[in-house]
Amino acid sequence: MKRSSTSRNMVVTLNGTSIKKGIVVSFIVLFMTFLLSGILTSLKPEYRLTSSSINDLTRNIDSEAFLQLLGAENRFFSSALPEHAEPIKLSSIMFKVATSINPDDPRSLLGRELPGFSLFDSEIVVAGDGTNYTNMPYESPPPTEVLEQEREASITKNEAVNSGDEEPKAPPSLTTGDKKVVYIYNTHNTESYLPLLEGESDPNRAIHSKANVTIVSELLGKALSDEGIGSQVEKTDVQASLKQKGWNYAKSYTASRPIVESAMASNRNLNYMIDIHRDSQRKGVTTIKIWDKSYAKLAFVIGGDNPTADKNEKLAKGLHDLLEKKYPGLSRGIFEQGGKGYNGVYNQDLSQNAMLLEFGGVDNNLEELKNTVSAVADVFSEYYWQAEKVNGDSSAEKK
Repeated sequence: MKRSSTSRNMVVTLNGTSIKKGIVVSFIVLFMTFLLSGILTSLKPEYRLTSSSINDLTRNIDSEAFLQLLGAENRFFSSALPEHAEPIKLSSIMFKVATSINPDDPRSLLGRELPGFSLFDSEIVVAGDGTNYTNMPYESPPPTEVLEQEREASITKNEAVNSGDEEPKAPPSLTTGDKKVVYIYNTHNTESYLPLLEGESDPNRAIHSKANVTIVSELLGKALSDEGIGSQVEKTDVQASLKQKGWNYAKSYTASRPIVESAMASNRNLNYMIDIHRDSQRKGVTTIKIWDKSYAKLAFVIGGDNPTADKNEKLAKGLHDLLEKKYPGLSRGIFEQGGKGYNGVYNQDLSQNAMLLEFGGVDNNLEELKNTVSAVADVFSEYYWQAEKVNGDSSAEKK
């Protein structure tokens, strides 16, 4: 029997046309890459694609959207999302990036179309009870003629601070001794309250050289001392200094900055810087009743243009959370202000423990302000001693 064997050969054929197409496409892609690179590098600096321009494009995308995108590839990032986070909408994100308009915030459109509307373009970092974009803190610069006038006050600073109607307190269990650790000052020191001014009802005229927000600073310094925390209350009239230099109201923070720097240089123990202001909102927004007492509500303002704003924000959040526990509703929340129309730094770059506090509004009276001062001193002392304990424990561990 003969065995026959067959050999099978595989024949591969190459299409010359396909090779030519591939070479041409590769050449075109390479050419376009070099052309695009040349265009981008030859553009004027103001038209080039930079990290800041990328930041501008993506600033309208919230952090949750980024986390969800990363979580699609790595589940570890999804663990950082809130429990009831809503799925991202790519159409909404693309619309925000392309137009810089947030459909959920009409200010993003109106701020560019209505004159002066951009002054309300702040961000709510933490919203207090009842806080929304319609009742955020804002400061209305007083008319020039008001700054140059002086009216009768219904009370003097000495009467307000040393009224003698406070209940005696037991000596504090903890004290900073002779150390002054809190620095209190007023950049807009002429901001006043209508109830402090004789017969005044116009909120734009709530300005006074003596019966003003410095009373709150004096009261807070005294209340902190009662809690065992030494404080230094600045006496310099910032607005008078502003006038002497011929500067306008917008340069108030430029005028107060060297005053703060001088205080910090002369006393190294100063660790907390508090700039106290008065908001321009009316009584319905700035007043709350807690346990049958009426309080002037408090607002924390963070400078959004400050490069270390996150550290200032940490302090504000700690105090806001304590206020919510002990005096629910007293804090209106934490607000970030920056960009056109704002100073945006508020001297908060001088210390990670710097803060700007809005004590009430134009309609709050002295009793409401005193109640709030007492609450702030109570909460701040708790925060301060807890922070000192943590720092002390850390130092002991290092040793």
